[in-house]
Amino acid sequence: MNSKIFFFVIILFFFTTPSFAQEPILSVNVSNDSFEEGDTIVISGKVSIIILETPVTIQIFNEGNLIEIAQIVVAQDGSFTHTILAEGQLWQNEGNYTVRAAYGEGNIAEASFEFFKQIAITDTSEFFEVDAGSSGTFDVEYIIRGGTVKDMIVDPEIFALIVIIESTGDGSLTLDLPRVSIDATKSDGSDDLFIILIDGIEVIYDESITNEKTRTITIQFEQGDSDIEVIGTFIIPEFGTIASLILAVSIISVIILSAKKKMQIGFN
Repeated sequence: MNSKIFFFVIILFFFTTPSFAQEPILSVNVSNDSFEEGDTIVISGKVSIIILETPVTIQIFNEGNLIEIAQIVVAQDGSFTHTILAEGQLWQNEGNYTVRAAYGEGNIAEASFEFFKQIAITDTSEFFEVDAGSSGTFDVEYIIRGGTVKDMIVDPEIFALIVIIESTGDGSLTLDLPRVSIDATKSDGSDDLFIILIDGIEVIYDESITNEKTRTITIQFEQGDSDIEVIGTFIIPEFGTIASLILAVSIISVIILSAKKKMQIGFN
């Protein structure tokens, strides 16, 4: 009888004794799941048992190739941190990178991240020959960043130069506008503002250089933008007085439509 009770107590002990998961001696993680060229990678971790005068060895591998190696001193609380700049001759391949941490004998932990090369955004500076119809042609010097200029078209009915671009990302377009070909002036002859539309939406612009021959403006655009309209008060071939009145009405209509589109976007 006593043996049965003892056997029952033993079984009860095994079923009621809590089981504790063994805490790993070493853990490691990275500050993000993915990084681009030039980013700072923060590697951190912790050891549960501190071995005196023993650093954590960090290695970064890509497809079996060693990219970085470092030894990190462990803090009194068992934590460690190390930063690496993702750039240089060894950071050439996109893909999965493995961070391997080693501490003492046989204690290894790993983490991984994706690495992407940065797409270089270059400035393109060129002249574009614009067809002005019966008035011949005129050249517009431009600098574009984040895209390419596909065409420049004159729309004399609204005194506009329409620049058609192919944008590969957010960027900017700088136009050196010759006053003899396109300008925006007030009735007293002083400079007036251009109206700039990107795909029908009015945007602001910067004017950096103004002299008696040219006006240089810079327009910021976003990826996917295509049509940039520069509307002034004069462009060759020049229209007459009736066309000027039509222009005034057209500009007012454009501003009203642009405001409505902005309101609709705001409500959405």
